[in-house]
Amino acid sequence: MKKKITAAAAAALSVITAAISFTMNAFAEGETASGDTASQGTGGGMTSLIVSMLLMLVLLYFMAIRPQKKREKEAADMQKGLQIGDEIVTTGGIVGMITRIGDDNVVIETGGERNKIRVKKWAVAENITANERIRTEKAKAAKNSPLAAAGVSDTETEKKKSKKSSDENK
Repeated sequence: MKKKITAAAAAALSVITAAISFTMNAFAEGETASGDTASQGTGGGMTSLIVSMLLMLVLLYFMAIRPQKKREKEAADMQKGLQIGDEIVTTGGIVGMITRIGDDNVVIETGGERNKIRVKKWAVAENITANERIRTEKAKAAKNSPLAAAGVSDTETEKKKSKKSSDENK
């Protein structure tokens, strides 16, 4: 969904940039037709080129560079916040529980036979335990909200719980 929105926004901005460029070129040609020198006409074309390039650079920054930096910062914060006992998933898809944390690596325990694997911190893609903590905190905050006190809830988990309880009552 986000990719469709960003693609539509990029297309709209490119159309706007083309329209601005066309308008500036038409305005510059209008000046040369009224008796100005030809060098001023090319200067107007150069101005529109510079403006359109600046718009494209701003678009590139807000559509590609800024979100990537945000994701990198979130990943670095997650990797710094690892604790012993957290369940993690590596970039290679290995799921395990942290048993020891070093400077730049983590030892995880995987499988029923308790195999231990040492992986680099940068290879940790997801901290399942931290995600669950965040979900429970959000659920507690939702339960303490005035809407919950009034008996009104719109969270999916509470809807599922009410469905299960109604199914069990039948």
